[in-house]
Amino acid sequence: MTAELTSITDVSVEWPTFREVLHVLLLRDYNTRLVVLSTAMLGTAAGLIGTFLFLRKRALMGDVLSHATLPGIALAFMVMVALGGDGKNLAGLLAGAAVFGLLGVGCVLLIRGLTRLKDDAALGIVLSVFFGLGIALMGLVQDMPQGSAAGLGSFIYGKTASIVRSDLWLIAAMAVSISIACLLLYKEFAILCFDEGFAGAQGWPVHGLDVAMMALATGVTVIGLQAVGLILIIALLIIPPAAARFWTERLGHMMIGSAAIGAAGGWVGASMSALVPRLPAGAIIVVAVAAVFGVSMIVGARRGALVRLSQQWRLTRRIERQHLLRAIFERAEVGGTGAVRHEDLLTMRSWSRRRLRRAVAWARRRELLDRGPGDTLRLSDAGTREAVRLVRNHRLWELFLITHAEIAPSHVDRDADQIEHVLGPEMISELEALLAQRPAPGTVPPSPHAV
Repeated sequence: MTAELTSITDVSVEWPTFREVLHVLLLRDYNTRLVVLSTAMLGTAAGLIGTFLFLRKRALMGDVLSHATLPGIALAFMVMVALGGDGKNLAGLLAGAAVFGLLGVGCVLLIRGLTRLKDDAALGIVLSVFFGLGIALMGLVQDMPQGSAAGLGSFIYGKTASIVRSDLWLIAAMAVSISIACLLLYKEFAILCFDEGFAGAQGWPVHGLDVAMMALATGVTVIGLQAVGLILIIALLIIPPAAARFWTERLGHMMIGSAAIGAAGGWVGASMSALVPRLPAGAIIVVAVAAVFGVSMIVGARRGALVRLSQQWRLTRRIERQHLLRAIFERAEVGGTGAVRHEDLLTMRSWSRRRLRRAVAWARRRELLDRGPGDTLRLSDAGTREAVRLVRNHRLWELFLITHAEIAPSHVDRDADQIEHVLGPEMISELEALLAQRPAPGTVPPSPHAV
């Protein structure tokens, strides 16, 4: 019988059967179990420390860390070969990566401290120089007679399938240590992320905490090199916390969500790679967490696009209703009878007929408007009280802008329209105190731009 040959140009994908999927999900295969557990622990640690990096606005610092490890890996290989080894010891390679990662961070901090260069310039300089040095050293390693550097190349793009039992224990020890350190330094990192100036004024060692945070980030970067590679490790540090941020406003919940997303991404990516051999695990891990980010960006409970659109829609409708009550009040204020026709309202505000009908229908359902003689509208008692409050707030803003922002009375109405809807009771009291002649409580100041 002749064996069936497969062409090297064959790029077809054989999809797994249900039994194979169940076999992988239950971690029955030894190698799959090693890879899945390693990437899940890596994702957890990356999600925890990545939360602080994200809030500290140090996303690009993680990119510098990952690229700065390449020359360390190449030099560690050279040193181990010079000492008589084969140069492929994982612990030695990761030690070299850690040293150069910290060195890269130190160079960024040094450039920022000794020059007037901005963060982006310092990060770009260090990232490109260290990565260029790493590529040059990798070229030298390729020419060494002691062996090929094919194994080192996997640190650039990751080679999750090569994880063995000793690698699992090393990754587990580092991931657990980093996670515990993040939890122990939770309070210190939180104050550093949200108010660095306050932390320094309270006597906290700001620079020391910054170095500790970057050291933990270096640890995650180093242990993640073999799983996802130095190019993609930045995704595990930044995407999970960015996705978790769409769901919560609390730091503790954000850390939990970020760690869960990182762990789930590692689990799913490694499992998919085991099921479909043509799919590289590192890339699928990043795609998995990116998919969670995409969903979170759209439907996130706190900052998702749908929530923001809904909030914007409600704000627009509320402004329309407030403008309707103000327009009717101001029409009556200039000598009218209090009854206003629809046509008059259309000339006072840039409403369309549809928007005006919608605002009027809402006000009538809330019993803020009564029907006047003919086809006119007038404020009810409840509507008058609400209109007085709205007009009063608007006039206070106008007086404040004229007095303290030097806005011309003829232009102040539109400026006050843009900010009056954030006026709270405390701000109202403060504005009243700033007026030269404070109006009696409950009264409406005169219009500063009335003819």
